Amino acid sequence: MRAILAVWAMMLMLLPAWGQELSAIARLDVAGSQVQDKGRGVALSLAISQPVPWRVRVLDNPPRLVLDTREVDFSQAASLPRSGARVVDLRAGVFRPGWSRLVLELSGPMAVKSAAMTTGEAVQIDVTLAPTDADSFAALAAKSEPEGWALPEPADLPKRGLRAGGPMIVVLDPGHGGLDPGAEHGDYLEAHLMLTFAREFKDYLQRSGDYQVILTRDEDVFVPLETRISIARAAGADVLLSLHADALAEGEASGATIYTLSKAAIDTAARLLAERHDRDDLLAGVDLTEQDDMIANVLMDMARAETLPKVGRLAESLKTAIKAEGIAMHSRPVQSGEFSVLKSPDIPSVLIELGFLSSRRDLARIVDPAWRRRMIASLHQGLAQWAAHEAALAGAAKH
Repeated sequence: MRAILAVWAMMLMLLPAWGQELSAIARLDVAGSQVQDKGRGVALSLAISQPVPWRVRVLDNPPRLVLDTREVDFSQAASLPRSGARVVDLRAGVFRPGWSRLVLELSGPMAVKSAAMTTGEAVQIDVTLAPTDADSFAALAAKSEPEGWALPEPADLPKRGLRAGGPMIVVLDPGHGGLDPGAEHGDYLEAHLMLTFAREFKDYLQRSGDYQVILTRDEDVFVPLETRISIARAAGADVLLSLHADALAEGEASGATIYTLSKAAIDTAARLLAERHDRDDLLAGVDLTEQDDMIANVLMDMARAETLPKVGRLAESLKTAIKAEGIAMHSRPVQSGEFSVLKSPDIPSVLIELGFLSSRRDLARIVDPAWRRRMIASLHQGLAQWAAHEAALAGAAKH
């Protein structure tokens, strides 16, 4: 990482700034939106492609209206039809993983008079502002982050200092959750089954005394994919294991599968990560808040060049341990795919499909506590062997 930081410093001096684009699940309809002076205040109308969680607030120095939404692409916001002089500037960006921000800089202090979202065939956010005095505006702007808007925090998040000379830090990511149940079969939901498995896996590893384990979710809640990566980075993770169970609508398949990020998906993954992720959260020890996608992508490529061989060895080690335990695996036990949760360039990450809920045999295994204990033991063995091998390689490289 020291070499990466040195190259980063040189690139900051040599490369120009590039604009950042946004990518999101909901999009702004510029033709159906507008910003205009209305009476003594301002009216903002935004047409978007689907309903999303949202909020509005005001901030000071300079006075501005801030609209935060879940993953709305505001990249065309500069083209919004505008009339009047009370909005002196308008800009948009990504302010934290999975959340977009639209900012209207105002000519003077204004308070939110009304704010509403209408849904149905058309989805629209309407906000009206009315003038207020400086003291009242300052009080509004000074209000703390509204309750309920904080991103999910991982349970028992360790401090980074624990990493030095301490146990291996493993982040377990039970797939799906909350409004996203994942695969379904009868009364069984992938999200519930994976949470059960992750909790048991965590207990097993921590009892061994050699691991610090963090879950990206410890209840049935929705956690954005980028937030899962943020949790792993905040934990100082040595490895991330994302846990899933697939289902097929047609055909038959069974057995466990280990996935790595496909080489064909790496360029796309890097681009999307740079577009949508916090700039101070792309690489450990590197803050790219003020820098462009080119710099971020080059640095991620350098980090990934070191990480990809580790990921390959991790997948093989887990496969070998699972097979040694006599647990059934897919006919192609190690595969690659375009999985967003595997995008971190400097944290070895794999996705483990424990089986197929559409397979009667696999489902029976996954709901069987005895089978889960065998699978957990094999994954532990694979992790331990991989960690020992990586330590040996690192030691050899120093001599």
